[in-house]
Amino acid sequence: MKLLEDEIRKRGQILPGNVLKVNSFLNHKIDPMLLEAMAEEWYQKFKNEDINKVVTIESSGIAMAILVALKFKCELVFAKKGKSSTLGNVMTASVYSFTKEKDVLISIENGYIREDDNVLIIDDFLANGSACNGLISIIKYAKANVKGIGIAIEKGFQDGGKLLRSQGYKVESLAIIKSMNADSGTIEFMEAE
Repeated sequence: MKLLEDEIRKRGQILPGNVLKVNSFLNHKIDPMLLEAMAEEWYQKFKNEDINKVVTIESSGIAMAILVALKFKCELVFAKKGKSSTLGNVMTASVYSFTKEKDVLISIENGYIREDDNVLIIDDFLANGSACNGLISIIKYAKANVKGIGIAIEKGFQDGGKLLRSQGYKVESLAIIKSMNADSGTIEFMEAE
């Protein structure tokens, strides 16, 4: 998605360790017009999948996922990080947080994802696939169907996207980074398929 790639080039910052900081428009200070365009793009890519539930992880995926759920006129469920005293019986998975550099427990309350749900996972980044795999394990435990995965920014030089696609999941990333260089501040994107 050229619009997202342009914003990444203009406002993104490359930090040491292949970290791309997009806090100024995507996941801290949010550009709602950009997110609305992204939601429309995902809607067009998944509109024939009979989506009736959108799932993400708190917190940076929530804003995008709300707009996607509005497009599909369906509910949004987000996995909470850590333990919460307000949750009853939960389905859990452990995921590795790239930015926090540690494993984090994610939880979704039982019954929030049902056996007949056709789920679209939405997330801001895809690197090694840990977050998506954690959500997939919860969705499978609930006996629901993963109909697709929508990613804002995929690090194409890491294995997450390749692994998910090789498992048969429809992964639609709006920007796929081929390479990043913190010293020069350059980002190269893969051509859209």
